[in-house]
Amino acid sequence: MPAGSNRKRERQYEHIKESSEERGAPEGRAKEIAARTVNKERARAGESKTASKTSTRDPKSASERGGQRSHTGAKGPTRDQLYEEAKKKNVDGRSTMNKDQLRKAVGR
Repeated sequence: MPAGSNRKRERQYEHIKESSEERGAPEGRAKEIAARTVNKERARAGESKTASKTSTRDPKSASERGGQRSHTGAKGPTRDQLYEEAKKKNVDGRSTMNKDQLRKAVGR
């Protein structure tokens, strides 16, 4: 738990960590999820010294969103992921292509 947290946040951290582990997340990943969630809630409540704009201005809290944004990046798959897909499809010239070119070549 981050320094300066209170008992409520410690309980929240433990609850989130245990829930993540029950869903099959490795212990390290469960700790990371719990810490990030608790830190964001602390920022929204004004309990932290620093906070990002998304932490304080987001209309929904992490618990209200319920993981809506989990694993969905704005830019989609990485270049390396697209490259591997192109490799499986045997796309010619894939090694010199940028991300947009790879995306078009694999049909995304």
